[in-house]
Amino acid sequence: MDAEARSSAIKIGTTLRILAVWGPGLLVMLADTDAGNVVTAAQSGTQWGYRLLPLLILLIPMLYMVQELTVRLGIYTGRGHGELIRERFGIGWAWLSTAGLAAATVGSLITEFSAVAALGELYHMPRSLTLPFAALALLVVVATGSYRRVERTALVIGLFELVFFAVVWSAHPRFEAVAHDAIDLPIGNTGFMYLAAAIIGATFNPWMIFYQQSATVDKKLQSEDLEQARWDTGVGAILTQCLTGAVLVAAAATLSKSGRAPSLSSVGEISDAITPLLGEDMGRFAFSVGVLGASLVAAIVSSLALAWGAGEVTGYRQSLEYRPFQAGWFYGVYAACVAGVAMLVWSVPNLVWLTVAAQVLNAFLMPLVIGLLVALAIVALPEHARLRGWYMWLIIGVSTMVSALGVFGGISGFF
Repeated sequence: MDAEARSSAIKIGTTLRILAVWGPGLLVMLADTDAGNVVTAAQSGTQWGYRLLPLLILLIPMLYMVQELTVRLGIYTGRGHGELIRERFGIGWAWLSTAGLAAATVGSLITEFSAVAALGELYHMPRSLTLPFAALALLVVVATGSYRRVERTALVIGLFELVFFAVVWSAHPRFEAVAHDAIDLPIGNTGFMYLAAAIIGATFNPWMIFYQQSATVDKKLQSEDLEQARWDTGVGAILTQCLTGAVLVAAAATLSKSGRAPSLSSVGEISDAITPLLGEDMGRFAFSVGVLGASLVAAIVSSLALAWGAGEVTGYRQSLEYRPFQAGWFYGVYAACVAGVAMLVWSVPNLVWLTVAAQVLNAFLMPLVIGLLVALAIVALPEHARLRGWYMWLIIGVSTMVSALGVFGGISGFF
């Protein structure tokens, strides 16, 4: 083989390796732009115009810093998040973190299946048809016994969320209005602070931390993959906040033109309000595809996160590399999450009010979830990769401020 051919082979091999590393960061971030996030963003744009858009953008660095720690922990320890907590801090803290994960997962799944049901009803399909079909599709995707197949399938589904950019482009937001709202922040208003807490909670889902760390382990990423895994996480962090921002901007721009009352609270109402700009049929289809992709990806990621987390605490086999009958408890927890919540949404139709409340719950869980993550990054990593120095204090300081804002905003909403 001559030098040119050898160089080409090396470049192709490097490219394939990079593509092989990418996935967990993008996937967990696409899952973060779920139905609950869409409803929260649309509600924020409806009630407060563009005023919460700066918060969305300012959360990007912290989102990256938090999820990058999960990558480091997964690569250098070869342990999932729940397993590391159990090893380092004891079974009590492990169960407490898993309980928080379970609450966040159930809340997220309720919003995802509620969105699936609402989208079906837009096309006159009963939830007795759409919910079982969605649950079956989610079970089939994960039953392949291969992490890479699950990841690729979920990424393809999640990319449908990109249609949100077409929706915001068609809304033609006025940039002078964006600039005005960015400095006109009613921080003394409890309703505004409550939605700020919901935005924070929608950005930092506990299942994101469990999922990305376990996915990094399941994918068998090594220290030489760290740089590309960071890029994967960074691009995903920017993408998810831009997608959420697109929904917020579209809602604010459209509703300010249409003069609608600020009372949107369901996927169907959001679709009716912001999609006519693309044409009634095309707009509804585009919005439906985006929300459906987001909901299905979030359902996969959050359910897998709980299955991984519970397995790491109890010690049962937890890996997508096992077939269902080889890791019965792992697949059983996943199936129970999907099927159980689908049945709940089918039997109790009006669960829309939980959508924003579920995001606020995440904000209340942030001090526990991020606190344990930072503690692990300080004590569990090898010396050269350990969180320390000015960067450690930066993460602690930023996380404390954002967590305090989320908790304060959530409490404000009750008074």
